Amino acid sequence: MTTTQYDVIVIGGGAAGLSGALTLGRARRSVLVVDAGRPRNAPADGVHAFLTRDGLPPARLAAIGRAEVESYGGTVVSGTVTDARPDGDGFTVRLADGTTLRAARLLVATGVTDEIPPVPGLAARWGKDLLHCPFCHGHEVRDRAIGVLSTGPFAVEQALLWRNWSERITLFLHTGPEPTDEQFEQLAARGVAVVDGEVTGVRVTGDRMTGVELGGARVAGVDAVVTATTMHVRLDGCENLGLEVADLLRDGTRIGTYVPADPTGKTAVPGVWVAGNVTAPALQVINAAAAGNLAGAMLTFDLVAAETARAVQTRRADAAPFSAAAERAAAERAAGHHHHGLGENASMSDELAETWNTRYNETASIWSGEPNSALVKEVTDLTPGRALDLGCGEGGDAVWLAGQGWTVTAVDISEVALGRAAAAAETHGVAGRITFLQRNLGLSFPEGQYDLVSAQFLHSWGDMPREEILRRAAAAVAPGGVLLIEGHSGAPHWQESDGSPAGDPHAAQHQHPGHELPGPDEVIAALRLPDGEWDLLVVDEHERVRTLPDGRVINHVDNTVKLRRRP
Repeated sequence: MTTTQYDVIVIGGGAAGLSGALTLGRARRSVLVVDAGRPRNAPADGVHAFLTRDGLPPARLAAIGRAEVESYGGTVVSGTVTDARPDGDGFTVRLADGTTLRAARLLVATGVTDEIPPVPGLAARWGKDLLHCPFCHGHEVRDRAIGVLSTGPFAVEQALLWRNWSERITLFLHTGPEPTDEQFEQLAARGVAVVDGEVTGVRVTGDRMTGVELGGARVAGVDAVVTATTMHVRLDGCENLGLEVADLLRDGTRIGTYVPADPTGKTAVPGVWVAGNVTAPALQVINAAAAGNLAGAMLTFDLVAAETARAVQTRRADAAPFSAAAERAAAERAAGHHHHGLGENASMSDELAETWNTRYNETASIWSGEPNSALVKEVTDLTPGRALDLGCGEGGDAVWLAGQGWTVTAVDISEVALGRAAAAAETHGVAGRITFLQRNLGLSFPEGQYDLVSAQFLHSWGDMPREEILRRAAAAVAPGGVLLIEGHSGAPHWQESDGSPAGDPHAAQHQHPGHELPGPDEVIAALRLPDGEWDLLVVDEHERVRTLPDGRVINHVDNTVKLRRRP
């Protein structure tokens, strides 16, 4: 089963979740939103007090949000999470359709459910003429007859607040406490009527509330009913994350539950953030969206900090063998032996870069601009994520990957090639999806983890440490990601059968005579992959005919190696 890796998976596709995903997408993070399609405000006619979006139907607001997330490379899927849990250095998320996903971080924005007082017929009016928030719906029922259903100690406060929108307010004491003398005086001063007895039902004519029923066959005419609900966090499928669920109290009275978090949404579970009603049940839609935005920004901070820590660790590890080599060279020099030490690395790198720049400057282009056929064949069916293109040349592969929806880091030693690649990205309208880096991969390897690492014909003149570079390429593949290596086998086409250089004057300076390029089995062996961590998907060796720029027609023997790191 394929497992797709993301920086962040957002569970919940409401205002908070989509806002968090939008912020992450704009930060160039790979993000997927899982939306179960059960928003709290679904029955409402419109979202209110949301600047620039006042009155917009909730479904329309969600559709706009999904489109905005997708415009920045995010993915939104309809589905239900059946299990989310910590897994190694990240999280595994499983959906009801069997899909398995993986992420470095999670944003839980699953909201709450409202427990409505058990009055027959009342729940069916939720979002229509059964209301709870005057700032959300008060204006729509202004000056109408409104009944406030008392079920707890805050009903008097509620009745007095709704009096701001209408002079026709009735407080039904129902199962709530008797008001104090002071409260009765306040209600009387504001003209709020008080009715004893339990409400036993509602009267509806057509699709409009017309009254509430009380004991003794009494009916009180109202156009809408207001009540407090008990708000319960919704964590279906997230039970194995270990999130704390706490009682939400007001003046000692339990009014719901919530997931505790710091002001940015960070929970006590490492790597898990929450946003919206799941952590603050009373938030309106605009506040939930703001909380999602903040959580998305803080998740980006956290991911960058983790990547920086890994980069420092890698840099220290990479420096260790060079330090040892420098110490050996110093010892040999002290003993009178000649040795090419560490001090020559920078000049050798500059020389190789200049060699490639010279080669590229000989013609307006040296490659076709089309993607390598092996890349197209092996990557077309993969789910786009983060890709690393090693030795990108003039950008044919990077541009194609970006066009397929990948976020690409493209690396080459030649600034001339990178300039042409950047121009090609602009021409094809994908420049915003590609980051170009000039690197000598033998000395400096890009940090981070990727869903695809592609090394297409990563050959060069001189002593390029190809095997070591490919081992670093494997280390950069995220769990569930793919390593794709395409290369030549046997004698390079740039040297004659006797081992002498052919067809390129630069090869005469840099290529070792008699050098043989590895076949697929040798490539795999040189990777030194740990047992049990990888699945071998493709091992292939094949011939193709190619016409070189100098007019020679040659037969290539190429090889393909494709591996997937297990989740």
